[in-house]
Amino acid sequence: MTGLTLLQTAKPIIVKVIQEPEETTTIVDVLVGSLGLTMALLLAAIVLGAMLGGVMIGIKLLRARYSVDVREDAESLRVTPH
Repeated sequence: MTGLTLLQTAKPIIVKVIQEPEETTTIVDVLVGSLGLTMALLLAAIVLGAMLGGVMIGIKLLRARYSVDVREDAESLRVTPH
């Protein structure tokens, strides 16, 4: 009986469960995120395109400076606006 008496005289522990507030995603959040991703991809494409163009122009200038032709029998197509 003494064990039962000890259990009944203990103070009860009250636990209060607090839920975290739910963050909802709005259409504005989705649009801002998608525009940010689009701008990042566009910027990456512009930078990589400029780098590739610079490398191609540099190779062409080096070939012209040192008179290097990849193939002697190759024909060059001259595209002019006229």
